[in-house]
Amino acid sequence: MTTVLIVDDQPMQRFGFRMLLESQDDMTVAGEAGNGSEAIRMTAELHPDVVLMDIRMPGLDGIEATRRIVASGDRTRVLILTTFDLDEYAYDGLRAGASGFLIKDALPEELLSGIRAVASGDAVVAPSLTRRLLDTYADHLPTSGSSPADPADDPRLASLTEREREILTVISQGWTNAEISSRLHLAESTVKTHVGRILAKTGARDRVQAVILAYDTRLVRPS
Repeated sequence: MTTVLIVDDQPMQRFGFRMLLESQDDMTVAGEAGNGSEAIRMTAELHPDVVLMDIRMPGLDGIEATRRIVASGDRTRVLILTTFDLDEYAYDGLRAGASGFLIKDALPEELLSGIRAVASGDAVVAPSLTRRLLDTYADHLPTSGSSPADPADDPRLASLTEREREILTVISQGWTNAEISSRLHLAESTVKTHVGRILAKTGARDRVQAVILAYDTRLVRPS
């Protein structure tokens, strides 16, 4: 049973999410919060599997709430809800440690699938959408001082093999595991093994965070 904390400042929005989640046999609503401060407190109390986090709320917003929840070391994973075409904070949400994001007008089955993916330790953002998001918000990337000019100098990449670095690069370019398997002539199970090792060696929480690392270290540059 996946437990979900719903965080949104709109009561009707929370009601809609609750009705959807409670219609599922494998999900239950742990609680509801109307702002970031409540979300942090309730996460610490309830330890839900997933926090469904709105971004724009009065008081403490969803970005800072996500950052604090992730920093606390709690097992809870955060799924950001955003209006991608309008919400300039989507990239900041991923950098804060969210495991992915969904558009608020996503179909019910997409939302449910996203929650299940995050609860199982996967990332919600599709590879092609990850690339588009990071390219769109490339201006948020550090320009100097915070990461070395040469990716080879970054300690977070130092332990990666040449093949692992290659796979991290193409993941960041939007390739799926199936595409990597086909284009690099590898078994898909081998690709999954490489991805797992990349996450372990870099300390990335999931595929999305690994892509952000690739951009931060300049292993991949926005198009």
